[in-house]
Formats: sequence, structure tokens, C-alpha cells
Amino acid sequence: MSSIGSHGRLLIIVGIVLLAGCSGAVPGDPSASTPDTGNESTPTANGTVEVHYINVGQSVSTLIVGSDGDTMLVDTGHYNDDGEHVLEYLQAQDITRIDHLVTSHNDADHIGGNAAIIEYYETEADGIGAVYDPGIASSTQTYAEYLDAIEAHDVTLYETREGDTIDFGDVDVAVLGPPDPHLENEDRNENSIVLKLTHGKTSFLLSGDAEDDQEAYLVDEYGSELESTILKAGHHGSASSSSGAFLDAVDPQTVVISSAYDSQYGHPHEEVLQRLAERSLPAYWTATHGNIVLTSDGQTVTVQTQRDAPTDPSTLREGDPIDVGVPDAVSDRARIESDGTTSIDTGSNDTPDDTDSGTDETAAEAGLTVADIHADAAGDDRDNLNDEYVVFENTGNETLDLSGWTIEDEVGQRYTVPEEFELAPSQTVTLHTGSGTSTTTELYWGSGSPIWNNDGDTVIVSTPNGERVLEETYS
Repeated sequence: MSSIGSHGRLLIIVGIVLLAGCSGAVPGDPSASTPDTGNESTPTANGTVEVHYINVGQSVSTLIVGSDGDTMLVDTGHYNDDGEHVLEYLQAQDITRIDHLVTSHNDADHIGGNAAIIEYYETEADGIGAVYDPGIASSTQTYAEYLDAIEAHDVTLYETREGDTIDFGDVDVAVLGPPDPHLENEDRNENSIVLKLTHGKTSFLLSGDAEDDQEAYLVDEYGSELESTILKAGHHGSASSSSGAFLDAVDPQTVVISSAYDSQYGHPHEEVLQRLAERSLPAYWTATHGNIVLTSDGQTVTVQTQRDAPTDPSTLREGDPIDVGVPDAVSDRARIESDGTTSIDTGSNDTPDDTDSGTDETAAEAGLTVADIHADAAGDDRDNLNDEYVVFENTGNETLDLSGWTIEDEVGQRYTVPEEFELAPSQTVTLHTGSGTSTTTELYWGSGSPIWNNDGDTVIVSTPNGERVLEETYS
């Protein structure tokens, strides 16, 4: 493999040459030395991006699938199963190539599947594009096998530092850590690769096992630029991570925790859950929610999990454990708006084995119609948001339970109907764009700007399971 890097130095680990640095949209391009955290502009997003937090027990593995099909895998699970569960998950998702394999740091509970995944994709699938590593060696057999696989298959390996970027199509990927020089005498946790992925107005922060020192560095260096829609809690929810100052800087709308239900380390620690609870931050835990899939359209993040479990940090442990490797599909649980105005749990208790497929069919035939669309509010639309509205009518013969149903426009701006909202036969309900107190006949989107275009748009209504039951276009 090549041995020229933009940092102008080489790093030799167990006889393997790492390319030093990968700055720029294309590795090795020195033209992009400053990370773009995605906050200076909010470009219109194309397509959707999926972020899969795979349930791997006391470990972590995150799959990202870009809008153009690019793939990134961050960490590969624990050494005790050699990546078996991660590989099974990738195969179930029909992932035939890993364009970017990122090693957050070289602890054995994060690189457990590196060797097996490299071996599989290089011999039985369409290969590994490149591997990214913070460049701090480990003395474990797991690490040696990982490097042996790199060498055996001549896979490009980049030493990756703060200021680098990874070319991932329409998604901006900024590398915020580790810094150069490394922190804390090259402690592996404190020198994790930290990634911020930005898609439109949504963003995801992956902090590896960063603890107090690296978090403090990130807060000092970036401050509010760390702000992200979703945070993956550092170090499996350890009290040494997710400090108050870090949480305040990131200001996430949701936190994901990856650890075992019966973690021998007590993860997630009560101190972390308390800090999340103090900030009213919902948390999804792989130990009780199973696989967690977040899908961003650039405006909204849809949350799907295998199980419906508590998200209140104070009751997180009350959920039932779910085994690693359970193949059950995920179901919608919540939708998170980029402006923070909406974060509503659908309350679905369905699992793939007990979902009643007839429910959506009945809803689709029940007679929900658009009775009126008033897109052009009196005066300036922005000053009279509640005079912009859509009226829905139940023209069927049965009461409709609209709990968790969504109403959206052509560009994916989405409103979720509150729980326990029903619409009786012949009854109408008006959805206003602005704010107010919802009643049985009036609902309020809570938007700070107009939703419906005066010159034409499409009203789209879907059930909690994602089935589109109504589409009304006006001009």
C-alpha cells in the first residue's frame, strides 16, 4: 500500500505501514485542513441517510448508509464473538461492500470483528475501500489479527486525526479527534476517532470511548460547533464520559447508549442517566431497544427500534433485555424534527411477530380525506401561521385512532398526531401550522415558519408503520 500521507510522517505498527493522515474529501488531499462541523451552512439534503446502532452487547458497532449507497462501518463489536453478530447484521442488510471501515480506537471490544470482516469482504464480497485508525497500537491478539488481515489483503490503512475528512457523498463527515499530538500519553480511549456526520439540518456525533479529557478538549476547541441532533454516548455510558459540559455543548435531542444489559462495568452508569434526565434527553439503549436505526431526510430523524422500551433515563433499566443477534425487524418509535419542536413517541408495542398487517389496510379504507387546504394565510404568512391550515375529515363509518399518524409536505417536513387522538365519523380536525393548545377539533404543528407552499404542494398522511394512506396535491 502507499506510504505517503498529508501529515508528512509515517507510523509503523507491528510491521504495518499506516498512511499518516487522510485530510480532505479525498484521502491525502491537503486542501482541507480545517474540519467542517456542518454548522456554517445548512444545505438542502438529497435522499436519506441511515445510521444503524447494532446491538452487540458490551461493545459498539455503527453502520452508516449514505443516500447514494456509500457505506461506513464504525467499530465491529467485541472480540468474544469475532464479529459474528456484526457480519450477520451486515449480510441481513445486503451490505456487499464497506467503503469506509473506521476504528474508533484499538481496544479489543471495538475491533473484535475487524479481521473477520476484512477477510469476508475482501474474499467473498466487494471489498473494503479503506480503513481509518487513530494510530495507537495495542498489545492484544485481536489487534495483531486485525493488522494481519490488513496486510494479507493489502487494504489501504489511514492514520486519522482531527482536521481530516472522509468523502461520504452528500453527507459531510468531519473528524474532530484525536488531536495531534495525542492526549494523555496516548491513552486509547482519550484518543478515539470522533466523527460528526451532517446531513442537511440533522447531525450525528460518534464519540468512540472519549472520556473526560478528550471531551474537555472538544468543548474547548469547538464549543457550540459540537451541537448535534443525535449523540452516541461515549464509553458505553460510563460516568467518565458524557459530562455535563459536553452534553450542554452537543445539546442533542436524543442519546444512544450501546452496552450490555448486565454489564460487568455497570454501564450505563447512574451518574450519566441522571445527567441525561436533568436535561430531559430521551435515551435509546441497545440492551433493551435492540438494534436502533435512525433515518434522516435532512429535516427529520425517524427512530426505529426492535423493541418498545422506556426512553426516560430515570426508567431506562425497567425495560426487558433483548438478546444480541435477534433478527426481528425494527418499528417506528419517534420522529425528531431538526428544529427541536417535535419529538413524539408513537407508543407502538408491535414486534414483527405480532404486528397486525390488517390494521393499516383498515385505516387506509376508513375514509380519511382532506376537506380543505388554506395555504395562503391572510397578510404575511410568517406573521399569521395559524391561518395556514389543513382540514381533515373522517368520511368513513368507524372512528379512526390517528395516534402516531404523520402529516408531511413534499420536502418531508413532518407533524406527528398526538397519542390517543381519535376522529369520529363525519368529524373534522384542523391542523394549524403555528402554535396553540390542541383539542378534539384543532391541532397545532408548532412550526415557526410556513409549511404549505402557496403555489402548490402535496399533503401526505401515513400510519405509524409507514404506510401512506392519503396523498392530496394542490396547485
